[in-house]
Amino acid sequence: MRLGVLLLPTDPWAESVRRARELERLGYHHLWTYDHLSWRRYRDRPWFAAIPWLTGLAGATETIRLGTMVASPTFRHPVTLAKEAMTLDHVSGGRLTLGMGAGGTGFDATVLGGDVPTPGQRVDRLTEFLAALDLLLREPAASYRGPYFTVVDARMLPGCVQRPRLPIAIAAAGRRTMRLVARYADAWITHGDAEARETSPAEVERVVRTQAEWLAADCAAIGRDPAEIDRIYLVGNSIERPLASVAAFTDFAGRYEALGFTDIVFHDPRPGDPVWTEPPEIVTEIAAALLAR
Repeated sequence: MRLGVLLLPTDPWAESVRRARELERLGYHHLWTYDHLSWRRYRDRPWFAAIPWLTGLAGATETIRLGTMVASPTFRHPVTLAKEAMTLDHVSGGRLTLGMGAGGTGFDATVLGGDVPTPGQRVDRLTEFLAALDLLLREPAASYRGPYFTVVDARMLPGCVQRPRLPIAIAAAGRRTMRLVARYADAWITHGDAEARETSPAEVERVVRTQAEWLAADCAAIGRDPAEIDRIYLVGNSIERPLASVAAFTDFAGRYEALGFTDIVFHDPRPGDPVWTEPPEIVTEIAAALLAR
């Protein structure tokens, strides 16, 4: 079981660097950040762009993997994201995982104008985005045309450090997006039912079992082994508080490992945040108890 931490790109730069280096020193396997232009209760607070922010941390760290949790087509084009991700793969020495998702209905969906896409349109757009992105990250030159995105003879030189391309992790909870995981993903990200809040631990586990069954069926339909796909659980869509203590986290991690998950990611506790209220020292305690093994 690998463990990762999600940092918000909101703190002063020196503080973000210090925290990333500390998480690397503690032995955490990966570090993630949200890819938004602004976000929820941090709408009127500092908020940095994900790719430059991760690029800076790539230069400040040596071993910890870095990733977006998650980028989406909401304000991006596959050509520019592919070029930026390829570049970050080189800057980091092959430590990037590109997390992708369908996007939501928040500030990012309206800041560029136009109508907010329906859930079905968001999945249609993600389907097309992933097809183009996968092609761009694999080939030195690529073209693609669809209802949402057009790529005309794009150059992607020198290509990714990681071959055949850098890993893509797809956030998926519904039937259609699980099919995209089977087709394109190196890792699957879930936190249970994307629409549910304050659900019980048992209900979340029931949901992820169902999602895993969908993934197995979708992989079988295209002749892919589902064991090729890592499984990342993002803590945060349940009344359960696994960061309440080392014992609580150990129990939580054991249950999700039994469900087939390879990775757990949790939000770094933030003093003053109304949600991530655990004592910050729990991150060090979990590392000492579990990562030291």
